[in-house]
Amino acid sequence: MSSYPEFRPRRLRRTPALRRAFAETTISPTDLVAPLFVKEGINEPVRVASMPGQSQHTLESLVKESREIVERGVAGLLLFGIPAAKDEGGSESFNRKGVVQQGLRALKDEFGDEVLLIADLCLCEYTSHGHCGVLNGQTIDNDATLDVYQRIAVSQAEAGADIIAPSGMMDGQVGAIRSALDGGGYDERAILAYAAKYASSFYGPFREAAEGAPQFGDRRSYQQDPSNLDEALREVALDIAEGADAVMVKPAIGYLDVLRAVKERFRYPTAAYNVSGEYSMLMAAAERGWIDERAATLETLTAIRRAGADLVITYHAKKAAEWLT
Repeated sequence: MSSYPEFRPRRLRRTPALRRAFAETTISPTDLVAPLFVKEGINEPVRVASMPGQSQHTLESLVKESREIVERGVAGLLLFGIPAAKDEGGSESFNRKGVVQQGLRALKDEFGDEVLLIADLCLCEYTSHGHCGVLNGQTIDNDATLDVYQRIAVSQAEAGADIIAPSGMMDGQVGAIRSALDGGGYDERAILAYAAKYASSFYGPFREAAEGAPQFGDRRSYQQDPSNLDEALREVALDIAEGADAVMVKPAIGYLDVLRAVKERFRYPTAAYNVSGEYSMLMAAAERGWIDERAATLETLTAIRRAGADLVITYHAKKAAEWLT
């Protein structure tokens, strides 16, 4: 390679057209998934104070908001449900007439196969204790939880979910769900595994939105230690072996090295979740005029894509898609 002055990298940065033509990483609305919350027993949307621009939706407002998102070309919707009643076992999670099942049916009726419908599968929003599994005393009973996860998966598939996304970080959850889906006649439904989900401090705003904060202790016995990368690779390998069709790293911004390692090691369809705390920090700074919301959002999403994400789950999806088109 020749050296300066013959070689001048700035030549390819001189104009917007040159920069676009030689961009190594691109991002489009079809790379994005929008998370949404549907709540039982409310008559109008409820704004989430810690997440500007996000709401807990009624069934009607869920469809309206989803229509606006889909019109912007976003690839999919990730649905979380908030029931009116909770119990120790989270029984509303697999109720055929439960809030998330109603939401999935309403969205499938509205969009058919036009957009991916992804159902988050966990118990934290449905249990009175706020943990992601069935309790034995104050300890999560991993294998008893898998039985419940199987029931949830079948109910979500029956309601119209194209993809089941288990997020509870129970050992064996992907294999158990694959078995239940196949046995229930839903062998064509995909599993997007929250394979490397960390016990992160950046989930706080989500817990307000989903009303799923643990009532005692924390989730460090089942979510990953933020200091570990090799463990994440083992988790991903297990989920792929159990039948995951795609894997996810969560959170995204603080774990770009994990995302890159997962993509390079496995070359497997990989998603990243740009979580609530990451979203809220950017929005808070933008509201104060400290950063440019559009520029910072698109830079953040591009960085996640550059690190290896084929799909980015983000609360910025609606605005970002509009900017990108």
